[in-house]
Amino acid sequence: MAVKNNTPAGRAFDLANAALLIGLAVAMVLPFLYVLAGSFATESEISARPFFLWPNDIVTDAYAYVFSTDAFLRSVVITVLVTLFGTLLQLLLTFTMAYPLAMRYLPGRRFLINIVVFTLVFGGGLVPTYLVVDSLGLVNTYWALVLPMAISPFYLIIVKNFFQELPEELLEAARIDGCSEIGVFFRVVLPLSKPILATFSLFYAVGIWNDFMSPLLYIRDSSMWTLQMLVRQVTISTELSNTLGSVNPHYIPPEQGVKFATIVLATLPILFFYPFLQRHFAKGILLGSVKG
Repeated sequence: MAVKNNTPAGRAFDLANAALLIGLAVAMVLPFLYVLAGSFATESEISARPFFLWPNDIVTDAYAYVFSTDAFLRSVVITVLVTLFGTLLQLLLTFTMAYPLAMRYLPGRRFLINIVVFTLVFGGGLVPTYLVVDSLGLVNTYWALVLPMAISPFYLIIVKNFFQELPEELLEAARIDGCSEIGVFFRVVLPLSKPILATFSLFYAVGIWNDFMSPLLYIRDSSMWTLQMLVRQVTISTELSNTLGSVNPHYIPPEQGVKFATIVLATLPILFFYPFLQRHFAKGILLGSVKG
């Protein structure tokens, strides 16, 4: 049961806290609502009205044009496949590395953990990372969008702490029953890790979906652009037909409306899946952050 502040100072703090949170929420929601409204507005209305949350005339010309282009549909398919494969790879590497590090009898465990913690404090930097990716021949390949960030050290430590909290008796019973360490991991540990698995699935998926810097650095072929790279090109382009293409070369698309529609379509998938996994967030993070 929540404890209410009955003192004047406590009530003033609650009011100030609520006002601050409401202000932050409004500041984050209003721009997206404006973009959403602008994607259904006419070009003349967007030019005439600097800000609005509901268009006078609802039109879908921008969405019709975006969905008619090969570049948008191709970038959506590429982004979905890269996100699915990258998320599975990152989860596999993170969880399979965190599990042995959680076993206190692992030889060299402390040294390996110190290396992980070291990468949290010190990073190679942008130029050395690019040189490594280039020397491995990954430039202009989809591997460059996944492998350089295959494991997050911060997430790894949280998952390791979660595994350390699992009852050792349960794992030992599985070993006595004949399970190998791989069997214990897949048959016992992972089924008990659904909250934290769901949490980091979404964290990793959102990170890959919203990743803009990696395609900008490593992808040179426009036919391999992800959705975020395409959004960037659309928002800075003055000739949309050169970026997205057009079925009818004589058709002039609604420039601002198309930019707004592209931003909305790039954002909606994450907004759609977030509520289904949101309930796991607090539980998943807290389970892995109690003990070190």
